[in-house]
Amino acid sequence: MNINEAKKRVEYLRAEITRAAELYYEKDAPEISDFEYDAMFRELGDLEAEFPELDSPTSPTKRVGGKALDKFEKFTHKVQMGSLTDVFSYEELEDFIEKTVGTVGDAAYSVEPKIDGLSVSLIYENGVFTKGATRGDGFVGEDVTENLRTVKSIPLKLSEPLPYLCVRGEVYMPRAVFDELNEARAEEGLALFANPRNAAAGSLRQLDPRVAASRRLEIFVFNLQDGSLYQDGRECRTHTESLERMKELGFTVLPERVTVRGYENIKNHVAYLGEARTEASFDMDGAVIKLDSLADRRKVGEGTSTPKWAVAYKYPPEEKRTKLLSVDIQVGRTGVLTPTANLEPVRLAGTTVSRATLHNINYIKERDIRIGDVVIVRKAGEIIPEIVESVKSEREGELPEFEMPKLCPSCGERVVRDERGEGAATRCVNPACPAQTARGIVHFASKGAMNIDGLGPQVIELLLREGKIKEIPDLYTLRVEDIEPLERMGKKSAENLIAAIEDSKSRGLERLLFALGIRQVGEVAAEEIAIKMRTLDAVMNAGFDDFASMNDIGAITASAIVDFFANEKTRELCEKLRELGVKTEAVSEEKASTLEGLTFVLTGTLPTMTRDEASALIKKNGGKVTGSVSKKTSYVLAGEEAGSKLTKANELGIPVIDEEAFLKMI
Repeated sequence: MNINEAKKRVEYLRAEITRAAELYYEKDAPEISDFEYDAMFRELGDLEAEFPELDSPTSPTKRVGGKALDKFEKFTHKVQMGSLTDVFSYEELEDFIEKTVGTVGDAAYSVEPKIDGLSVSLIYENGVFTKGATRGDGFVGEDVTENLRTVKSIPLKLSEPLPYLCVRGEVYMPRAVFDELNEARAEEGLALFANPRNAAAGSLRQLDPRVAASRRLEIFVFNLQDGSLYQDGRECRTHTESLERMKELGFTVLPERVTVRGYENIKNHVAYLGEARTEASFDMDGAVIKLDSLADRRKVGEGTSTPKWAVAYKYPPEEKRTKLLSVDIQVGRTGVLTPTANLEPVRLAGTTVSRATLHNINYIKERDIRIGDVVIVRKAGEIIPEIVESVKSEREGELPEFEMPKLCPSCGERVVRDERGEGAATRCVNPACPAQTARGIVHFASKGAMNIDGLGPQVIELLLREGKIKEIPDLYTLRVEDIEPLERMGKKSAENLIAAIEDSKSRGLERLLFALGIRQVGEVAAEEIAIKMRTLDAVMNAGFDDFASMNDIGAITASAIVDFFANEKTRELCEKLRELGVKTEAVSEEKASTLEGLTFVLTGTLPTMTRDEASALIKKNGGKVTGSVSKKTSYVLAGEEAGSKLTKANELGIPVIDEEAFLKMI
């Protein structure tokens, strides 16, 4: 094929792939099979590789992500990407309307959903997408152009070659994609994303665009930032006109948006969006109300940090009534018995909920929750379903009070009430309890512990069910031929898993101590112990005072460690691991003292490192990291999209530093 033939074929393939994608993603009316689409896509990629002169930044192949980046460059916004004032009641909303009416009279307002995602700016030159950046602090964000190219609802080329255009949109992860992603991560034994917004933010900040492409992000565009929507430079008179024009150019604009007048009509649509959000395909945490006329906006003006012509109405957590049918008792890896409610299924915050946490017996007693009650359920932090209270006025007859079982539901051994450290927990102390064994192995293999890639909960359950393992040391006796015949495994998967298990042997005492699942001992305490004592033998033979004298270890934790290693079965397990080649010496060096005595809180997204990496750096240099801001906090290390922790720091007068200042400190 010569260059002219290739050019014609490339143009044809690009047009057909673009048309097929539009039919599939936008109109839900595909005309070709996935196989045919993939075949065209592969052919186009092959031709672009064979004829580099035909490559184009607007080619559909740019959607799959290219070369990984070393870091994100900072990007200065020509027009500030501001935030909005939040209101939390209809009274506050009415007050906003009255103030704007006092300035511009009876006016039209745009009422639209507030998408819970990550705000970005998109820049087009001569109709071609050239640059995309995160909001950052509103003035300076990060250049994430290559990752944004992978978002299928961002047009790489507009329908008209406008000289210059900058628009603002909200990148989000659809709920269905979020659920699939977390299911896959659970199978791999990886930490789950807390919510779609966090997942979207994390995906957009991947240095490898191929990872971002695999996350199937989407965008709604909602504002003209700079430039003109017309080739002749004409300006729109209203926000509604600008959105209609952006839609013509190829952008996906906000759904469920209306233009209305008068407080009652505004309130009604805000209420409608609040009800509709539970069934939406995306997360919505509020409604935005803003003057539609751009001239009216100029009259009302801007505040010091937010516009006076718009507010965001924030919805309270959704609560639903349902019936408590029964209570299951789950046994955790440390033997704690946790009650979980079985409910009549109810639709809540976009998902069907049939189970909810009851936390512990104290929580149940304080709220007098009984089986058979009508209860109020909500999602704590919009994530985890929990029962808020029982509706005692609807209780039918005398229902018995709930009591924790006297025997462990997993092994049948007697349980004890443990008054130390975990809120008077009910605990199974049988070290051979099957439930503890399974969860203990899951914890042992998890990312923060021995980090055995591919050994997730489902694989562990399969190995236990098939009798391939019975306890943690058995992992290190597995062979490829033990795993290969198992369901959904195969030779390659088996080889990868064995390699990952072998690799985990060298993690060192720090990770091993955390992996053993000692009560009260987290990653920080495990590292502190390992650095100070250096060997597993020293740890096993240490006394209460040896542990209690360490920085991050109190009396309860010290007792838990001594009790753990006093158990003969624990010592047998440790000896087996040593014999099987697991490293039982510390690999970390003694911490530097640069940040000794300083306590840090991290918030937002840092430019060149993850929060885990920043935390590790702080600890390596002798500092401490905590999760909440208090008067004892020394510094708040803040990145872009910083939240309530930054606000709290400013209120308390805590010094706030960025990544650059932090790196200078160490």
